[in-house]
Amino acid sequence: MESSEKVVAVIMVGGPTKGTRFRPLSFNTPKPLFPLAGQPMVHHPISACKGITNLAQIFLVGFYEERDFALYVSSLSNELRLPVRYLKEDKPHGSAGGIYYFRDIILEDSPSYIFLLNCDVCCNFPLPDMLEAHKRFGGMGTILVKKVSAESANQFGALVADPVTNELLHYTEKPETFVSDLINCGVYVFTSEIFDAIEDVSVHREGRANLRRISSFEALQSATRNLPTDFVRLDQDILSPLAGKKRLYTYQTMEFWEQIKTPGMSLKCSALYLAQFQLTSPHLLATGNGTKSANIVGDVYIHPSAKVHPTAKIGPNVSVSANVRVAAGVRLISCIILDDAEIMENAVVIHSIIGWKSSVGKWSRVQANGDFNDKLGITILGEAVIVEDEVVVTNSIVLPNKTLNLSVAEEIIL
Repeated sequence: MESSEKVVAVIMVGGPTKGTRFRPLSFNTPKPLFPLAGQPMVHHPISACKGITNLAQIFLVGFYEERDFALYVSSLSNELRLPVRYLKEDKPHGSAGGIYYFRDIILEDSPSYIFLLNCDVCCNFPLPDMLEAHKRFGGMGTILVKKVSAESANQFGALVADPVTNELLHYTEKPETFVSDLINCGVYVFTSEIFDAIEDVSVHREGRANLRRISSFEALQSATRNLPTDFVRLDQDILSPLAGKKRLYTYQTMEFWEQIKTPGMSLKCSALYLAQFQLTSPHLLATGNGTKSANIVGDVYIHPSAKVHPTAKIGPNVSVSANVRVAAGVRLISCIILDDAEIMENAVVIHSIIGWKSSVGKWSRVQANGDFNDKLGITILGEAVIVEDEVVVTNSIVLPNKTLNLSVAEEIIL
């Protein structure tokens, strides 16, 4: 890359009206700051951005209150020695409208390339390789894509690409019939031309809105016609119309990729990121054989401030947050234990998320079958839930501030 070519990264973090599927965990923490493998969800794409040469700035764009991100963003700028800014939308503008709204700020360093990442995808973010491919293709944008099972492809943006040139030929968002097993991963790199393409959509829509009479074709299109002119969706309004015009290309990843829509998926993605730490950040993984420190099995993250008894056995896929207390004889498997929680003597936690300031009593079990796609496939204790001694909680969701003195199974406790 020429030294003059600057790159900026924009990470879409959404807002509080989304994330409803993430309750009860999103009640007191914005979803992008929920910890996966001990780091906030949004931290994983951000740390991938550190690998990009000539990265000038990182922007987080969403409609959470600024105070929700202020602390995180300032500590991050210090840690990365790179400006990180949170840009708050006044209202949802759509996945493309959001970056267009802040175009002057995003373009102030005159970047040659703009990465656009969605915060709620989990992958290894191969950004430098993607950028190299994008330069070879010479188009306006390159999309990260992945092959998935034919059965699940219609849950995503499905696309057809030229097997030789990698040009994007056809794009459909959540198709009703099978289009392709290649899907859009929600990670893009664009040239600044993307802003012209978004502007064209707005101008075209404004022009159409000014036409008095509408033909029957226009009437069919009324769903689109009623969208505000400044609400532009990247998939339906940009990718679909520009497919097959030698403007957009694809870069296929062979690595892991998941979408983080539910608490169950956050537990699965935490495991994927812990496994990736073996390659990228082995210093973050705990070790121990049960003599001086706990017996660690597989990939485990333990915050330095957590107090864990040496007779505890922990892992695989366990993440223990700040100020957690884990007592003697505890067994933790496939779980996330959030800040200030306490797991008492001989308790067992499997396939579960234990909320902030919650406690699990002596000889109790909090467990689930571990089907990450099933609504009750993992057990979730909201904030400040107390499970008393010798109580078993199975495949259940418990809302904040509840005390359980009887065993429950397959229940949502409101």
